[in-house]
Amino acid sequence: MSQSKLFEALEGVVAVAVTPLREDGSLDLDDHARLVKRLVENGVRAITVNGNTSEFYSLTAEEATRVVAGAAQAAKQRAVVIAGVGLDVATAIEQAKAAESAGADAVMVHQPVHPHQSQAGWIAYHETVCRAVPRLGVLLYVRDPHVQPAMIARLADRCPNLVGIKYAVADPVRFAQMVQGEGGRRLVWLCGLAELWAPFFAVAGARGFTSGLVMVAPQLSLSMQEQLRAGDMVGAMRTWQMVWPFEELRARDRSANNVPVVKEALAQLGIVNRTVRPPLSLLEEADRHEVAAIVGAWRGQGARLG
Repeated sequence: MSQSKLFEALEGVVAVAVTPLREDGSLDLDDHARLVKRLVENGVRAITVNGNTSEFYSLTAEEATRVVAGAAQAAKQRAVVIAGVGLDVATAIEQAKAAESAGADAVMVHQPVHPHQSQAGWIAYHETVCRAVPRLGVLLYVRDPHVQPAMIARLADRCPNLVGIKYAVADPVRFAQMVQGEGGRRLVWLCGLAELWAPFFAVAGARGFTSGLVMVAPQLSLSMQEQLRAGDMVGAMRTWQMVWPFEELRARDRSANNVPVVKEALAQLGIVNRTVRPPLSLLEEADRHEVAAIVGAWRGQGARLG
């Protein structure tokens, strides 16, 4: 896939797909294919699998590769498929090469989990992954506020296949500094904190945002992006008010509900099973009722749920 097509797809709503599981906890690739097709048919042009909302750290290497292959087959080149990779550098490279063979168009490198990192080591980690898959686009998933603009700029100079940054530090001012520090030369900067932060990051230079909500209510997510692109901040904030209860519920208890809320909503819509793997857990009854009330309110406001 050409970089221009990849850039175009990233400058929108980038879905981070859940990984459907059967009640016994095994992969349900049939439901996963239906979910990917649902996203594509609703106009989503970039889909991340094996991200945090996909329960990346609960998947085996073999499962992660099967998920990528299934997504690529279901998307049929109608959407860019981005595969999350990470852990130690050798594993990240192995996952990236497997994703390429399975049909991914790009990889997203998860934030390194090592508790002790130097700036030079952080750069070396990502540069090694980029160089291992020169034909794939590479996005960085930045969750660490200590990552500096100069680090991004140096990587961009060294790695021509680095295409974007998914920035997930809840600080729009810092984000603006990062974008300006890189100079906006060629990378696509994404709000990695979904619809709740997307309007504020758009003002600071984000050209798209990642979303779990888009699986449930694609019209809301896509409308927000269209409003932001058109500079219609009044309309975007009106949409923000509609999605806030859902995103706030996901963020509770240090985001323990992040994935279960999305899967619960999808289960109530009859799309995938609500099953999650430890260390996640199913929602309590009260939270399930809250999800149902939010989805019902969207319907009452005329939102199209797929």
